[in-house]
Amino acid sequence: MSTKILVLEDEVGIRSFVSINLKREGYEIVEAGTGAEAIEKIQTEKDISIALLDVMLPDISGIEVCKYIRENFDRVGIIMLTAKSQEEDKIEGFVSGADDYIVKPFSIKELLVRVSALIRRVKKEETMEKASEISSPPFLLDLDKRKLYKDTKEIELTPTEFSIVKYLMVNEKKSLSRENILSEVWGDNYMYDFKIVDVNIRRIRNKIEDDPSKPKYIQTIWGYGYCFRKED
Repeated sequence: MSTKILVLEDEVGIRSFVSINLKREGYEIVEAGTGAEAIEKIQTEKDISIALLDVMLPDISGIEVCKYIRENFDRVGIIMLTAKSQEEDKIEGFVSGADDYIVKPFSIKELLVRVSALIRRVKKEETMEKASEISSPPFLLDLDKRKLYKDTKEIELTPTEFSIVKYLMVNEKKSLSRENILSEVWGDNYMYDFKIVDVNIRRIRNKIEDDPSKPKYIQTIWGYGYCFRKED
């Protein structure tokens, strides 16, 4: 069964261009021209794996659609399509639950690489060995259900956040460079800088730390990267 992708873009020309090229790669495409239509499609269509969401829309913004998908369909990977390149817009997308973003105008090659990398990540997490767990009290990472628990209370994670937490916990007390994390989670051919790692770490800390301003679980290795439960 081919991977199903939701393409939300209000400009017909761009939507058609993206859809045609994704179809050529063998993907099944579901198109939407408004935020409301995208929410309807995500509710009614089965097995959507990836959502490409334009930010600027005539009705509901892509950010709001992103929040809705993340709250109701946590296994769907999300890539934001935006004409804005300001740092605050990128961060807003990540905070809303996006896994990645791409700035217009973009090359179709770059888009296909981003989509392929996110699909691999989502599929990898979906096919993890059954009933396997990683325990590091107070945390329990259930690899089968793709859920993180802290003191038995579930902490909701996006697919990207789950991959980062898993990588950190598997390598507990080891210093991991931003490059290590970027390669493990986004792939060796990912065309981006290390800020995407920092933004996602910040978002995870806000979810798991008792005091995100004084993190004790995910600690910063200054000038290098991060460590889960660094040795004193």
